[in-house]
Amino acid sequence: MKKILSLAIASALTCSVVAAKEIKVGAVMPMSGPLAAYGQVTHLGLELAHKQQPTLKNGDTIKIVLLDNKGDKVETANATTRLISSDKVVAVLGALTSTNTAQAIAIADKKKIPVIASVATNDKLTARRTFANRVCFTDSFQGEVVANYAIESGYKTAVVIIDQAQVYSLGLSKAFQKAFKAKGGKIVKKIKVTSGDKDFKAVVSQIKQINPDFMFLPLYHPEASMITRQSKQLGLNKPMFSGDGVANQTFIDLGGDSVEGYMFTDFFDYANPPSKTSADFVAFHEKETGNKEMNSFTALGADTYNILIDAMNRCEDPTNSICINEQIKKTTDFDGVSGKISINKEGNATRSAVIKEIKNGKAGFKATVNP
Repeated sequence: MKKILSLAIASALTCSVVAAKEIKVGAVMPMSGPLAAYGQVTHLGLELAHKQQPTLKNGDTIKIVLLDNKGDKVETANATTRLISSDKVVAVLGALTSTNTAQAIAIADKKKIPVIASVATNDKLTARRTFANRVCFTDSFQGEVVANYAIESGYKTAVVIIDQAQVYSLGLSKAFQKAFKAKGGKIVKKIKVTSGDKDFKAVVSQIKQINPDFMFLPLYHPEASMITRQSKQLGLNKPMFSGDGVANQTFIDLGGDSVEGYMFTDFFDYANPPSKTSADFVAFHEKETGNKEMNSFTALGADTYNILIDAMNRCEDPTNSICINEQIKKTTDFDGVSGKISINKEGNATRSAVIKEIKNGKAGFKATVNP
């Protein structure tokens, strides 16, 4: 009898081992190129979350397949296609900027593979895209946050510098202008620049002549940092504000003392974790990296992974991408690293924002803004 029982137990254990499988999840991020600062810190959050939760409740293991899009639209398309067609991933996390994420979504949507964007904020990103989702706020929300701050600070006139090559910049500038004008503010000049530009002296000189109360720069950190440095060189000293596109240490390193007093919207502040879950992850980040400071994109990278795992755990078949997508859109008050997150049927997140100001070479918390 003991022998039969032992064989039965061994057989059951063998079946459970066989039943557990490896499921691949794709990640498309700029790990090199001009936007690598975004990809590297976001991927760190993804990796840390995976380390905390490498398996599903049923025992299936998760394998992350990371591809570097180099911050390029064509590379994003190639990476997304490869992940879906060759690697057979059940979902894609990324691809950070709105332009590249839109490219990933366009491909994944046709294949019915869900995408969860970490920091792509353009309002139109999820429009008419069944398999598009995000954990970040939208440009409409952060544009209104900036407009409210400007008006409350007594700024009545503003110059907006727009990167005409970036969907993110076009969308955020439009959202800010609409909210600022609705509150009585006046846009005295819109100046267009292009990603990769390095000489902004003519732009700075033009702004000096206009003499606005306030400057809004819905740009990414390479161009924004050069504008701040050249503004300092030419004696332009105006309050400057950006969106999440400058929410990284690289912006501060590139800008040096020219970004002192600079303000921007962000998703999270490690020194003010909104929950125990958040505080525990910050502590885990410090333990694993030796660094107490944690970028907000790291928190969002973790949230994309954790929300995906939560959705997969609610599917009878965690490889069923259609079910995964449906469950992502049922996310309600998820206790994320960056705070509470709910995702609606359009794939958009409801969440808070924070305002930060750079002082003494560090981005410091100023306020939390709830939706």
